[in-house]
Amino acid sequence: MAILNPAIPGDQPQTPFHDLDHYLSIPRVSGLALSPDGSRLVTTVSTLNGKGTEFATALWELDPAGQRHARRITRSAKGEAGAAFAANGDVYFTSARPDPDSPDEDPVNALWLLPADGGEARVVLNRPGGVARVLTARDADAAFVTAEVLAGSTDEEDDARRRKARKDNKVSAILHSEYPVRYWDADLGPGQPRIFAVEPGEDKGPGRPTTVDAAAPLVLRNLTPGAGPRLREAETAASPDGRTIYTSLTKPLARADSRSVLVAVDVASGSMTVLLDHEGMSYFPGPVSPDGRTLVVVSESDSTPRQAPEVKLHLLDVTNPADGTARLQPLAHDWDRWAKPAAWLPDGSAILATADDDGASPLFRISVPASAAEVSVSRVTQDAAAYTDVVVSPDGRAAYALRSSYAFPPEAVRIDLATGETTRLPAPAERPVCPGSLRRIAATARDGSRVPAYLALPGEASAGSPAPLLLWIHGGPLASWNAWTWRWNPWLLTARGYAVLLPDPALSTGYGQAYIQRGWGAWGKAPFTDLMAVTDAAVERPDIDASRTAAMGGSFGGYMANWVAGQTDRFDAVVTHASLWALDQFGPTTDASQYWLKEMTEEMALENSPHLHVEKISTPMLVIHGDKDYRVPIGEGLRLWYELLSKSQLAADADGQTAHRFLYFPDENHWVLQPQHAKVWYQVVESFLAKNVLGKDVALPPELGL
Repeated sequence: MAILNPAIPGDQPQTPFHDLDHYLSIPRVSGLALSPDGSRLVTTVSTLNGKGTEFATALWELDPAGQRHARRITRSAKGEAGAAFAANGDVYFTSARPDPDSPDEDPVNALWLLPADGGEARVVLNRPGGVARVLTARDADAAFVTAEVLAGSTDEEDDARRRKARKDNKVSAILHSEYPVRYWDADLGPGQPRIFAVEPGEDKGPGRPTTVDAAAPLVLRNLTPGAGPRLREAETAASPDGRTIYTSLTKPLARADSRSVLVAVDVASGSMTVLLDHEGMSYFPGPVSPDGRTLVVVSESDSTPRQAPEVKLHLLDVTNPADGTARLQPLAHDWDRWAKPAAWLPDGSAILATADDDGASPLFRISVPASAAEVSVSRVTQDAAAYTDVVVSPDGRAAYALRSSYAFPPEAVRIDLATGETTRLPAPAERPVCPGSLRRIAATARDGSRVPAYLALPGEASAGSPAPLLLWIHGGPLASWNAWTWRWNPWLLTARGYAVLLPDPALSTGYGQAYIQRGWGAWGKAPFTDLMAVTDAAVERPDIDASRTAAMGGSFGGYMANWVAGQTDRFDAVVTHASLWALDQFGPTTDASQYWLKEMTEEMALENSPHLHVEKISTPMLVIHGDKDYRVPIGEGLRLWYELLSKSQLAADADGQTAHRFLYFPDENHWVLQPQHAKVWYQVVESFLAKNVLGKDVALPPELGL
């Protein structure tokens, strides 16, 4: 057992986790961009607005040397995000704040520029359909954006006319010819994604006012006019010289199936070349080497009902676009982790990557020698933290990243690549103090596998005053409890006196391919027995009260909470959020049926479906679902609720009363994103747990109108 952060003494002042309003007001850091000369870092910080109803984002500049305080560099009610440095040090970003030069126009997400010399930010490109993302080349004056166009539009002006006609006539209908039609929480179409080059436009003629700071107008050139809807959610990378864009393209297949192929787009001509396209495999671009000759490629094999997917890294020589297969070289294929490539070292000698690894997501160095057989993987960071958004200094001596763990939320750090030492950079806010201690525990599964978990303990937990236990089951299921989460934050309930158990059962990432395969196609077997084994290990501790326990989970974790409720009565309460209930119903109705239906046969789905065990459920359940959830459609929650009330052992009585509860969000999706709804979520969960686990009455939020 390892103690990863110290306990807080019982007389310690209350932490931000003791008050939901205080918790919601903690600044949230995301994204990281480094200037070409390595002198500036820019991140995005989200904070609660004055009414407490929305999160507003802003760009902040950090000092890579760690000497100067962080400073805010943008400010507006609409917020800013997506920072990208141009080669000359200017910062591009996107924002829906009004254009000062066109204050009467409806604001959309436009492309803005903040000059390197410190001038005021200005709109450099605005279009009715908005801009989704900006991408720049490292060594060239080249910028690209992804944006949506209506399929029948001939140019930008025609697209604007068509959009206006739909808006004026209040038409929202969408005619589809390909699958899928929605994604997570968004209806797809009628706009289709395209990649555009951002280029200087023509002067509009005489009489145009000019000043010493006037900038040439910018226009978009469509690089992918024939891509259809197939660039949605595409991974994209630009060559350092800005001459080539590498992107994944969704290829439709028979029977509503699809896979991702890798293509190269020549910026000068707009021609598109397919580099990698193989049956049963999807390909995604990683970073391009400093000399522009080699592309890191991520491959993911199609899953089958008997075989989990495998994720591998490759190197692709892109000097000759033809016959990419011949020049695709394996990279660290003996390394049993699912790596996420982040950046090349400037001399091209190695690639930095992150990967889930035993409850952390460290930074790794993968050497790139002449012979693939000589490739070696070494761990750079040694702490039990998760690293994301990795960028490398121009001299290759340091990397910068966002680091988090269950002890602290994401924060920017500098990493010495020679020693692995990390230094926290001056941040927009200090770390919040957590109300307890974090420990690493493990159990042994039936097949002898180690089942690890984090345990967040309240500071007052002891043998004389054991804490009630909450088993939290992660989503995915191909995921790991290894990084800070704002949505499922254990410290909010640890502050209420609960111990929170965060296990990684079979199917979790970070423990090798065999650990995933243990639970593949059999969700109700090894994942379930692993969870019970690690729960048994936790309640054996003298500071845990085995007589007061509950199980909770969201998405796959919600599925597993439903399964737990139908398999055992050991828990006093079960909370199930955005959960899969009837797997035969879920498969064809989720937003990504083409993936799900490869994972289980109809027989396997029924064998692992919680709804077939509803008559055995004797534990009070809190069902939570958002109506705009397309990944786990609302039908799952509605059917679960009806069958709990009509078939479970706690079915509604003669007066229609039940111990079960259903928290419904008409305008939320798979996640609960609105701040006040997140507050209601935690308050209802706390009240439900207090009643059923502690035997206490805790008031429900008055906003529910009860």
